[in-house]
Amino acid sequence: MISFVVSLVILIAGYFVYGKYVAKVFGVEPQRPTPVHTMADGVDYVELPTWKIFMIQFLNIAGLGPIFGAIMGVMFGPAAFLWIVFGTIFAGAVHDYLSGMLSLRSNGASLPEIVGDQLGNRVKTALRIFALLLMILVGAVFVYNPADLLAMLTPQYLDRTFWIVVIFAYYMAATLLPVDKLIGKLYPLFGFALLFMAVGVMVMMLVNSASLPEVWTEFYNHKADPDANPIFPMMFVSIACGAISGFHATQSPMMARCLKNERHARPVFYGAMVAEGIVALIWAAAAITFTGGYDGLQQFMGSSSPAILVDNISKSWLGTFGGILAILGVIAAPITSGDTALRSARLIAADFMHIEQKKISKRLLISVPIFVLCFVIMLLPYEVVWRYFAWCNQVLSVFTLWAITIWLYDHKKNYFITLLPALLMTAVTSTYIMFAPEGFSLLTVSLMGCSISYAVAVAFGIGVSALFMAMFVVRAKNKSRL
Repeated sequence: MISFVVSLVILIAGYFVYGKYVAKVFGVEPQRPTPVHTMADGVDYVELPTWKIFMIQFLNIAGLGPIFGAIMGVMFGPAAFLWIVFGTIFAGAVHDYLSGMLSLRSNGASLPEIVGDQLGNRVKTALRIFALLLMILVGAVFVYNPADLLAMLTPQYLDRTFWIVVIFAYYMAATLLPVDKLIGKLYPLFGFALLFMAVGVMVMMLVNSASLPEVWTEFYNHKADPDANPIFPMMFVSIACGAISGFHATQSPMMARCLKNERHARPVFYGAMVAEGIVALIWAAAAITFTGGYDGLQQFMGSSSPAILVDNISKSWLGTFGGILAILGVIAAPITSGDTALRSARLIAADFMHIEQKKISKRLLISVPIFVLCFVIMLLPYEVVWRYFAWCNQVLSVFTLWAITIWLYDHKKNYFITLLPALLMTAVTSTYIMFAPEGFSLLTVSLMGCSISYAVAVAFGIGVSALFMAMFVVRAKNKSRL
């Protein structure tokens, strides 16, 4: 339990110490007009209170990842706790804050436009398509699990199909309506449920802390098949939203259009990521504590699912009423990521097609094809959709980190704060794509009957990371000659 408390303190201290340093590196200008002052349209550019923007940003990024991802990822052992803490402070929160600030300085531009401005028009075009499809993928992925949980809490005739229809209808409304009408009014309620869940589970975990191992004990991979699930790169992809996630940078521009002052960006973007890291830390530790240790969790997950575990923990530790509120918090997390994912898809498409969004007819023109494509993806097996979402998500973080690194270098700022995470995530993602069953190995198995070895995959990942570093150095040298 000492490890958990220390980890919690480090996360909070990271916001005040390293978060403040990152903001200083970027150079906050409180007197600079923000997009909401220069481009207010009553739909997407709407001034909102800072606390409400924080709550929206937190719920946008806190999908199932910091809960289900942490529960499944903690089986990698104590390394998972270290990744949640230090990944959040030095990678995820930096990624979220700086991408949000770049959007703030670019009239609330969506992620592909920001990244493309630094990496070139070809990357911009590719990323427009990639990010748009990823947002639609997120919208599809984050329908199933909340529908399952709602079906568990309601009468039998309100089954999974019924809730899928209800949730998707809500997504459509949240995508089309002004940001302050539906999202702005519902998110504080959802946020309370999610925060109650986190605090309540943490308190009860401290009361039942006997079976939570310390970081310095049992420091090895506890996966049933560690050779097929090595910590590098699998853990870094499994625990994404609780450490670093490319999806977050697609949500930041939405809130950048509502901020009234640049000095509020750190609590919104960096702070929301730290809050998500805390949620991931709590659920990772709670899963171990509730099941009696790594072996108990492995046995439980072998015959059940993260959703059932969340339900059991909430009802057992928080009672009937508290359990319902906690489950509502877990339901709200994916729903409030799915709705804003589709809203982000609309904004991304509107940005590169240069279609203003003040009129409902223009919003429908872009949104209807998005809804249709999302529905088609929902017809695919959930497991397949989730697997490809996981690594696509981290690919997006790689491009975002490299774009920010270039911006920092060009503006003569400390670019190492994103260069190091960029190198790590490039190696992680490249290795994963080569080694994971749904990656390149899928092709080699079908063509040659064998998968790519772990050593080859790691060498490939390190090689790609080195190549990107070489390209950055060459660009820097050419830039210095100008």
